Amino acid sequence: MIENSLDTAGQRATADQAAGGRDAPSPSSPAAHSGRASRTAGTGDGRPPRPTLGRRAAAFADSLWRPALVLAVLFAAWWFVAAQEYVPNYLVPTPGQVWETMTGQWSELARHTLVTLYETVLGFVLAAALGLATAVAIAYSRTLDKALYPIVLFAQVIPKIAIAPLLVVWFGLGLTPKIILAVLIAFFPVVISGVAGLRATDPELLDLAATMGAGPWRTFRKIRFPNALPHLMAGLKVAVTLAVVGAVVGEFVGASEGLGYVLLLANGNLDAPLLFADLILMSAIGIVLFVLVEIAEALLIPWHASRRAGVSLTTS
Repeated sequence: MIENSLDTAGQRATADQAAGGRDAPSPSSPAAHSGRASRTAGTGDGRPPRPTLGRRAAAFADSLWRPALVLAVLFAAWWFVAAQEYVPNYLVPTPGQVWETMTGQWSELARHTLVTLYETVLGFVLAAALGLATAVAIAYSRTLDKALYPIVLFAQVIPKIAIAPLLVVWFGLGLTPKIILAVLIAFFPVVISGVAGLRATDPELLDLAATMGAGPWRTFRKIRFPNALPHLMAGLKVAVTLAVVGAVVGEFVGASEGLGYVLLLANGNLDAPLLFADLILMSAIGIVLFVLVEIAEALLIPWHASRRAGVSLTTS
């Protein structure tokens, strides 16, 4: 009975959040009758009908054509400037030169890409786990809040490029310094978003759970954590892109493989096509990981207001 009541309370909390805090219409108002009619026309259990596969595909296509148009314009401008040699080709190569470099050295570039991808994913996963644990500790304990929050802020304001050589001295030239840098850079947005989400829970719901005999763990699982998911997913989307930066920064300081290492080689040899190909692969890693987190968000919180307008590839 308590479990079912907590589920109901959690669903009401998420529904209120998805509604954006709007006041509910009175039972006798036209809006209430309209809402009941729309629910009746839905699935029959008070939930709106799920969109069909065709509608989802149309929404996905609608979300893609605008960024595709912008990319096409940027690509055309790049091709025009490089083809007309307004800037020397050793500084800005043509798209054809970049493509030839990428296809001609694909096996080597793919190997370095996998190294950077591994460092990024592992750093992001560790940052997400440590960040969430820290956020829970800060949100649940005032003592830990005062003790940990200044340390987290202090660690964030330190330039990571400044401590990268120290990490190389401590841990050598292997993967460890790159993963640690990825964790350090991606850790902060997870903590901030997690704390904001956990503290945004309606106090009345917490009082209701307490009066129903729910313990801290059950309250966290049924009310606090689902309510914090929209904030937390926003932080994770920021963190996953920053993890790429952390891994590459670590490769700048000391590495024998990875896209950051290739970038330094291309820069030292004035190999602009290889430099551009390397930057494209770095961007591709960040975009793919961001989209994966976006898909996870759509699966975890389909009820949230940010998900109801269709497929979104932005944090807004």
